[in-house]
Amino acid sequence: MTKHPAATAEKFPGRLGAGFHARPRAGPRAGPRAGKDSPAPRFRIADYAVLLKPRVMSLVVFTAVTGLLLAPNPAGSLSPLTGFFAVLCIALGAGASGTINMWYDRDIDLHMLRTKNRPLPAGRLEPREALIFGIALAAGSVTAMAVLVNTAAALLLALTILYYVFIYTVWLKRRTPQNIVIGGASGALPPVIGWAAATGDIGWGAVVLFAIIFLWTPPHSWALALFRQDDYEAAGVPMLPVVSGVRETKRQMFLYTVALVPVTLLPVAIGMAGAFYFSAAAFLGFFFANHMWRVWKDKDGTAAKPMFFFSIAYLFLIFMAMLIDRLMYLPVFQF
Repeated sequence: MTKHPAATAEKFPGRLGAGFHARPRAGPRAGPRAGKDSPAPRFRIADYAVLLKPRVMSLVVFTAVTGLLLAPNPAGSLSPLTGFFAVLCIALGAGASGTINMWYDRDIDLHMLRTKNRPLPAGRLEPREALIFGIALAAGSVTAMAVLVNTAAALLLALTILYYVFIYTVWLKRRTPQNIVIGGASGALPPVIGWAAATGDIGWGAVVLFAIIFLWTPPHSWALALFRQDDYEAAGVPMLPVVSGVRETKRQMFLYTVALVPVTLLPVAIGMAGAFYFSAAAFLGFFFANHMWRVWKDKDGTAAKPMFFFSIAYLFLIFMAMLIDRLMYLPVFQF
C-alpha cells in the first residue's frame, strides 16, 4: 500500500529527490567502541574479512573475469599472470569500496537487523582502523593495476571506487529513493574493467555487459528492500518502498525487468555470443520475468524474497552462459 505523503514527510523530513536527506532515528555514529573487550586476533582477522563484503566481492570478481575473458585477445596478448593481477586488483578494489561503505554507514547499520552485528556497529573494530584499511586497499589496488596491468583499467578501477564511495554511499544513499539506480553504475563497471585490462580500451561488448548489470540492479535491490522494508525505515534510509510505497516499487521493478530481458540478448546481436547463450538467456529471462510477475501479483509480501535470491543466481548464470558459449560458439543462424 502506498504511504500517505504526510506520513512520509513526517518520517523523512525534507524535499524528496535531490534535496531528500534521511537520518537515523537515534543512536551513536560509531556504535560501541572496541576497547578492552575487543575479541582475540583470530576473530579480528575474520572481522576484517567481513569488511570486504565477500559475497558481493565474489559476484564482482566473477563478472570482471567474464569481461576479461570475453574481450578480444589477439595472439594471446594478455598473459595469464597479467590477467591474475587484474582480477586480484579488482577484488581488492571491491573490498576497499565495501570497507569504506561500512565505515560510513556504521550509524545506520546499528539500526538494521541484517547489519547490526557487523564489526563496526557491534564494536569489534574501531572506525579508524576500518577507514585506514579501506583507503590502503583502494590506493594499493589502483596503483598495482596501473603498474602491473594498464592505465585504462587502473583509471576505471579508481572511478568505480570513487563513484561507489562518494556518489552512492555519501551522496545518494540517504537522500533519494533512486539511490541504487544512479549508484548502480559502480556495480556495473567490473566487467568493463576486466575488458579494459585485456584490451586497454572499452569496446561495445563491455558496454553491453555494463548495461545488463545496470538494468539488473534495480529489480534485484528493490526485491531486497521489499522484504527488508522495516529495516530501512528504522535506519532512515529512503529506499523506494519506504518513500513511495510497495505498489510504485513493483511498477518500477516491472519496467526494469521489461528492459533487462531483451538487453541480455544483445551479446548475440553484436556477435559476442551464439546459439547456446541465446537459449540460456531466453530461458533464464523467462524465469526472471515469472518471478517479477509473482511479485507484481503478490498480496502478502512473500514473493520478493525468492525473487531476490533468484536474481543473484540469474546474473551468475547469464555470465556463466557467455563463458560456456565462448568455448562452444555456434552462430544463431544454425540454431
